[in-house]
Amino acid sequence: MYVTPEGEKVFVIDGHVHLWDARPQNRRNRYGLTFIETFWNAHNGLTPPGETMKWDRFEHLTPEIAGKDLFEDGYCDMAVMLPTYLYEFYNEGFNTTAQCAQLLEKYPDRIILNGRADPRDGEMGLDQLEKDHEKWGFKGIKIYTAEWKGVSKGYSLKDPFVPPLMEKCRQLGIKNIHIHKGPTIHPLNMDAFDVRDVDQIATEFPDLNFVIDHCGMPRVEDFCWIANQEPNVYGGLALIPSFLHTRPKYFAKMMCDLLFFVGPDRLIFGSDYAITRPKWLVEKFMAFEFDEETAQEAGTALTLEVKRKLLGLNCAKLYDIDVTRFVGNDPAAAGVDAAGAAHAAE
Repeated sequence: MYVTPEGEKVFVIDGHVHLWDARPQNRRNRYGLTFIETFWNAHNGLTPPGETMKWDRFEHLTPEIAGKDLFEDGYCDMAVMLPTYLYEFYNEGFNTTAQCAQLLEKYPDRIILNGRADPRDGEMGLDQLEKDHEKWGFKGIKIYTAEWKGVSKGYSLKDPFVPPLMEKCRQLGIKNIHIHKGPTIHPLNMDAFDVRDVDQIATEFPDLNFVIDHCGMPRVEDFCWIANQEPNVYGGLALIPSFLHTRPKYFAKMMCDLLFFVGPDRLIFGSDYAITRPKWLVEKFMAFEFDEETAQEAGTALTLEVKRKLLGLNCAKLYDIDVTRFVGNDPAAAGVDAAGAAHAAE
């Protein structure tokens, strides 16, 4: 939990966390190296001096390393695990549900473990999702439209094999669908990250929540217009706050657009751990303020109430988290005003 200099509590959920293994013995081919090298370059290019990891720690995240970075040093009360398999590049998978479950075992009250699904797997994939759900009880899943599979170099949410997966999620009571739509990563194809397939699936399944990780960056403007018209589309901010250190004006521009078009109730903080770590992100975000002109364009200043929503309360609402378990009898920190009305998105 973050506590302001004035003693105000801020509940924090890192909404985008991995536990990956990119060691040489797990790499299936050269792409296993180039993929993690893309992450490594981003880590070093975006992270302030003194906050970077060493390579051997970065390429293999153990539960002990992650627990310290998130919960001991990083102000996080909880974290959302988002599996990414990448079997075309890694023998045992890059960041599987089973790998992520190791952190759940170590911190059972602080980890939200999501599943993973690939609609190209057809009935076999739906059956596997049901088995995994029976074991772990998912409230959300991660899908990765740019992931390679055999001759397929990605897919679109408009493809006819996608709706059966959404129907299966409905059946299982899995309501939060995280979709990777962000910067391209070697050797994946940029077209498969395009955010302009989101509105169709969001309109077709209005009872599901679609969290678009990275807000479509660098296509943030496209995302803003789609999320503006689709009330069940949320912005996963992972990587956007990472520009707080190297390009604060760029960060301010993206946040201004997101707050104006999407609003403060549908944006979710994430570090994309361990591309960046939450400690410095939370500190810099809490210290960051819009100038007067930017606040006017955004329709809101970055007030403590807005920061509380983005850092934890919005995600808590999606995942039915009782925030009072962490903040105690503190109505403002729990997202409740004096009249008892919830601040987080309805």
